[in-house]
Amino acid sequence: MESNHIFLTGYAKLPQGITAKELYAVIAVGVVVDAKTSEIIDADCTLATALAKRIVKDLLVGLKLNELDKIEKNFKVHYFGSARKAILSAVKTCNEKYRQILDGADELIED
Repeated sequence: MESNHIFLTGYAKLPQGITAKELYAVIAVGVVVDAKTSEIIDADCTLATALAKRIVKDLLVGLKLNELDKIEKNFKVHYFGSARKAILSAVKTCNEKYRQILDGADELIED
């Protein structure tokens, strides 16, 4: 992993009646973020199918974690799975952790 990359996770409750809910009580979203730019470098989640995981990754990678409005718009346009609200909630948690890390560790973003 690059020296300026950090790994963050967020969790949220899944809705009833979807396969992932039967496997997990919550969804986990993990992202690797460039601490200097907030760009999402890699992403994964605990959805049940490989396709759903790949779609979530494709919708997140390349966007900036601190631009939640763009992330939400991207999901509203392209993702119509039942877990959308939970995924976005978990991403928001990742963003909150990112902001806390930057507030408390300025050395992460220094050159």
